[in-house]
Amino acid sequence: MSETPEAAGEIPVVFDLTPSCTTADLTEGAAYHAVVDGVVAYGIFVELTPSISGLIHESVLERSHAVGDRLTVTLSEIRDNGDLSFTEFDADAYETVVVEHAPTITPVAELADGMQATVDVRVIQTRQTGGPTLFRVTDGTGIADASAFTAAGVRAYPAVEVGDVVRISGTMEEHAGSLQLEVDSLERLDADAQAAHTEAIDAAIAERAEVEASEPLIEWPAFDPLFTELMEVATQLRRYILEGRPVVIRHHADGDGMCGAVPLEQAVRSFMTEVYPDPETARHLLRRHPSKAPYYELEDVTRDLQAARAAQERHGQQMPVLVMLDNGSTEEDVPAYRHLAHYDIPTIVIDHHHPDPEAVDPLVDAHINPYLHGEDYRITTGMMSVELARAVAPAVTPMVRHVPAVAGLMDRSKDTEAMAAYRELAAAAGYDDDELRDVGEALDYLAYWLRYHHGAGMVETVLGVGSVDPTQQAALVEFLATEAAAAVDDQLTAIGDAYTERTLASGARLVTVDLDAWTHRFTYPPPGKTTGKLHDRLTTAFDEPVITIGIGPDFAVMRSDGVRLDIPQMVAELDAEIAGGGVNGGGHLVVGSIKFVPGRRAEVIEALTEKMADAPLDAAIGTRPQSPRAN
Repeated sequence: MSETPEAAGEIPVVFDLTPSCTTADLTEGAAYHAVVDGVVAYGIFVELTPSISGLIHESVLERSHAVGDRLTVTLSEIRDNGDLSFTEFDADAYETVVVEHAPTITPVAELADGMQATVDVRVIQTRQTGGPTLFRVTDGTGIADASAFTAAGVRAYPAVEVGDVVRISGTMEEHAGSLQLEVDSLERLDADAQAAHTEAIDAAIAERAEVEASEPLIEWPAFDPLFTELMEVATQLRRYILEGRPVVIRHHADGDGMCGAVPLEQAVRSFMTEVYPDPETARHLLRRHPSKAPYYELEDVTRDLQAARAAQERHGQQMPVLVMLDNGSTEEDVPAYRHLAHYDIPTIVIDHHHPDPEAVDPLVDAHINPYLHGEDYRITTGMMSVELARAVAPAVTPMVRHVPAVAGLMDRSKDTEAMAAYRELAAAAGYDDDELRDVGEALDYLAYWLRYHHGAGMVETVLGVGSVDPTQQAALVEFLATEAAAAVDDQLTAIGDAYTERTLASGARLVTVDLDAWTHRFTYPPPGKTTGKLHDRLTTAFDEPVITIGIGPDFAVMRSDGVRLDIPQMVAELDAEIAGGGVNGGGHLVVGSIKFVPGRRAEVIEALTEKMADAPLDAAIGTRPQSPRAN
């Protein structure tokens, strides 16, 4: 307490303490209002508040007093043992000043078991249980859980909402394996204090969200601008987690998508475990969902919104941050993003498919794509996401060093030097090339049968990320990869030579196959994978450039080597030229898929092949295998 009797000038000040005051609010030499609490042979005890009292020794008493008498006293000494000594204070006139308790505010990061503490914090989640009301709070230095009880199942402090800055006093106690603040009092701060604390909390969160300085796993100049952006996104993502937002990871359900999603999921889980008091937090605030289509479907966004709103209503969670991996860059994603725009859901996109930034960027908070830096899909999503994961939680680095090599092999990155460097990292982690390919094929096979399920546990085991038994991993990968290879052989045997081929004016060989007539339906491999495997076989058999088109009742899948295609441009032109065709799709420049109205199938395929006939050859492309993506 800074004010003393002299502070008021010639008229002395007598302080009147409110009941919440403690000895921390006392000043030696100051005068106080008091009540006689007890009379003994050696003096009288006086009470300033129900919790603050002391002695006026009989040697300094000037007159007698009875219990209940009101008087003014001067605090003469605060002894080392906490005892208070007073003398009587007499004045003809004085000014009374009421003193409110000024508690010592403890940073959340310093809270410990058994500590009585007061914290100024922002509420980031409220949850009503069958007993107490649980508040999750942060001051930027850390996150704590607070428990307040009025009656079983009754909301305590119902006026307090997520986002409010409050002052909580209570005692730290262990409950169900984690510490929480048992609330004695909780009050919402006034507007000025709210603003000041909000600024301080935001600054503390921003400081803690900053990522450690690091370097990419390999030296690769083409990757440098992406790495810079990934570090910025890692800081964003860490900040969202520190602010209490759940994280939803949406990824394409294929090898590269899983190579991106699983390391990031591990990193987010690790960071949540580090910053939250409850070790089970990630189980409630982290979700990973595969997407069957290579874009964010309305079905997917509807599922995500329903789950987010349910968690908000039932558990008081904030709306999540959405991370899109290996999809999310194209105009096909726009309807879903427009749906999201009605809710407070920040969206981060990390993808390596040919983007439409004009359509996508206004609807997302971050968009990282190698095409935006003059690169292409040789930089895969798995490669980028592993670096993001390492920035979010550096501790995951040892378990993910081999993952970029798997991603590059599955999406057939054409950068020989980069892939050699990634293979070296994988070899140091115990994976040779055959094992890396088996892991990738096993992931693709598993993803197909999991469909919309995340496959937690199985996917991590196959990829070798997390707490994995190497013996179990080897056995599972061998089994799944063998089953995948057998299924591919069955599919290609069914096709046999039931495809048509012709030589285009450019000299490229065009191969088409009716997937609906000559493949097993509703089984592995799906149309995109089937077309890719057939294309691989054809490029091995033929010396000239090859385009392969797998045709379904309302779709077509395209693969090309040695021909300079621009499939996204072709799709846009077909949509404009064929009225009512419902043409849409995309992918990479030379690898992609389209959908159309079944009745327009012949017209769409004829127009598509005409455009491909006009495409120039590209020897630089023809000597390298292309990505298998487009299903």
